[in-house]
Amino acid sequence: MKAKSRAYNYIIAGSLVLTFSACKVPGLVQRTENTSVPTAYNTVQKDTVTAAQLKWKEYFTDPNLDSLIDTALKNNQELNITLQEIEVAKSEIRARKGEYLPFIGLQGSAGVDKVGRYTNIGALEENLPIKEGKAMPEPLQDYRVGAYASWEADIWGKLHNAKKAAVSRYLSSVEGKNFMVTNLIAEIANSYYELLALDNQLDIVKQNIQIQTNALQIVKLQKESTRVTELAVRRFQAQVLNTQSLQYTIQQQITETENRLNFLVGRFPQPVVRSKTPLTDLVPEAVQSGLPSQLLANRPDIKQAENDLAAAKLDVKVAKARFYPSLGISAGIGYQAFNPSYLIKPQSLLYSLAGDLTAPLINRNAIKATYISANAKQVQAVYNYEKTILNAYVEVANQLAKVDNLAKSYNLKSQEVDALNQSIDISNTLFQSARADYMEVLMTQRDALESKFDLIETKLQQMNARVNIYKALGGGWK
Repeated sequence: MKAKSRAYNYIIAGSLVLTFSACKVPGLVQRTENTSVPTAYNTVQKDTVTAAQLKWKEYFTDPNLDSLIDTALKNNQELNITLQEIEVAKSEIRARKGEYLPFIGLQGSAGVDKVGRYTNIGALEENLPIKEGKAMPEPLQDYRVGAYASWEADIWGKLHNAKKAAVSRYLSSVEGKNFMVTNLIAEIANSYYELLALDNQLDIVKQNIQIQTNALQIVKLQKESTRVTELAVRRFQAQVLNTQSLQYTIQQQITETENRLNFLVGRFPQPVVRSKTPLTDLVPEAVQSGLPSQLLANRPDIKQAENDLAAAKLDVKVAKARFYPSLGISAGIGYQAFNPSYLIKPQSLLYSLAGDLTAPLINRNAIKATYISANAKQVQAVYNYEKTILNAYVEVANQLAKVDNLAKSYNLKSQEVDALNQSIDISNTLFQSARADYMEVLMTQRDALESKFDLIETKLQQMNARVNIYKALGGGWK
């Protein structure tokens, strides 16, 4: 009895040694995330309502653009790939949840065993009567059927934290999908407005070809009357050819832009139905930016980084729990006999119940490395979270400034186009009355064409800025 008591004492002492030795966890410095942002994007504007709350169908009112976006949200291959990644993350939650639940299974087996006669087991079987003096059957058959269960007691929360980390990563994948939706909508809208701009530029080029062709005919008539030389005719002809060449360059850009839209929509190249309204007639509406603090709730990439950070923190806890002892419990119940007819007898019943306590004692380098790596990734996730918040604020601030500056630039460009359009008529009149040379006419026509292109480009930038401010605020995915 005393010997048994001493054995229990040794076991308890050994368990305590395992526990204390396993609880020595390396100390690491962790970083706390900083989520503070300025109270406003500038010192004047302090909107409390943000355009990010608007659904994309409310923000974009062009039915042709809405049709493209709606089709892309169904057919875009990259978006559908991301949706499958979400399913993978959801399956990871099920796998992690199953790890801290008991494992229960059924088992059935049959076998035959022949041992040597001159062994301890063989000698025992030789002298062991079974029934009515009969010896042990040889070879010895073995039949077993039963149920078994095993369970790891999650004392330190290792398995539960692993499941929570999987949930955070699943939520991160959902936010990643939302961020992709926001970017997809913005890319389609920007490409759509680019297509409208190219249509307008093509119309301007065709109009200029007609104007320059008429001017060429006038120059030819003046050459016949010896008012100008062949040099003037060739210069006017060269300008017409240059503008005609520009027409085909724009047509190629239109084709490529249409195909880019078709790719985003998830279909093969085909004509893109679009508005016939001149781009310069579109007036971008004012955009409410809201407060910078609203970015934390509206920007999917910020919420994705936040979930990644939560998962990284839980990974540290999981890695830390590996230093502590783990308790496993196993049990089984069933029937076993060397003859199938004996399996149903009560004497063939067997059961087992066991518990084991294990802890790392000597070589813990792998566990330390995992813990240090998890901690480093957690600090990395903090920096990434802070960087994402800062980047979001900078994007909104840049786009707000761009919207304001482009509006002023567009007004000046409009005045420039009006002035150059008037100068074309003036130069033609002066040329016909021999009060201006042909170079002044050519330069005026060239400057007018460039100014019209610049005006359309500025309007395109205005529309793109309206799209990009919506994306920067976190709109489009709701």
